[in-house]
Amino acid sequence: MNANKWIRQIHRWLAIAFTVTVIVTFVALAQEDPIEWVSYVPLLPLFLLLFTGLYLFALPWTAKLRKR
Repeated sequence: MNANKWIRQIHRWLAIAFTVTVIVTFVALAQEDPIEWVSYVPLLPLFLLLFTGLYLFALPWTAKLRKR
């Protein structure tokens, strides 16, 4: 597999991890005495999704530049 396919696969798994952490956060904050720091748990997958998403977003333009 080349690097682009790895990045796409990582991006997909990060999206699943982000979704799970958001659901867990909602459940944890709905408790009677919620733990406040749990609301920061989804931030790590979100930032990783940002970087992989920006890379995937820029791929078409970099491919056009390479063809020239």
